[in-house]
Amino acid sequence: MLLEALVYDNRIFGLDPQLLFQVLFQAIAIFILFTAASYLLLDPVRKILNDRKERVMKDQREASQSKEEAVRMKDEYDGKLKEIDKVAEQILSDSRKKALQRENEIIADAKEEAARIIANAQQEAELERKRVKDEVKQEMISIAALMSEKIVAASIDTEKQNALIEQTLEEMGENTWQN
Repeated sequence: MLLEALVYDNRIFGLDPQLLFQVLFQAIAIFILFTAASYLLLDPVRKILNDRKERVMKDQREASQSKEEAVRMKDEYDGKLKEIDKVAEQILSDSRKKALQRENEIIADAKEEAARIIANAQQEAELERKRVKDEVKQEMISIAALMSEKIVAASIDTEKQNALIEQTLEEMGENTWQN
């Protein structure tokens, strides 16, 4: 049967007007179908793609702006950190100066206190020397009075008197007269 169709008019491929009409009609139908599909299907896809493209571009612009903002904020932050470091260094420097000044004041106060203590000690030593001198004088007066009593009471001669003086001097000790 196929062979009979092929052999029709001794042609392998029969181009008759109906075949040409069908091919033309199918070509027009395909063209209309593609045109309708492009309006119905491709336009929304193109719109979606364009919207996506705009959204991506918008996101890129926003990202670029955010990056610029971040860089600006980072620079501002770094500037503030440097300023804080300078202020901290200034505070530390002032604190060191105040500490040195306070140290010098404390040392000066300690030297004044030491000088005052030394002066008081010297004054007390001088007062103690005077008191000891007065005691020695009083002792000498009492010894002299005792000697005169013994001399008067004994009415003795000069040899006895010299012996009494020697004895009294020995009783007082050599250190009393040397000071």
